[in-house]
Amino acid sequence: MPIVNIQMLEGKTAAQKEAMYEAVTDALCRTLSCNPEQVRIMITDMANSDFAIAGVSVAARKSGSS
Repeated sequence: MPIVNIQMLEGKTAAQKEAMYEAVTDALCRTLSCNPEQVRIMITDMANSDFAIAGVSVAARKSGSS
């Protein structure tokens, strides 16, 4: 049973997440020869203030205060 944990920045719509679930499930079934019912996907939405690149949070980068 494939279990996938995806971490991403907040802001994706429910429709985008649903499309991602379908695409990831399809890829896993195709490459691992498993059934869709066996695939588990968990996402963690991270706040832009909780993720930094080169010492500057994404929130600060988006606000232009970096």
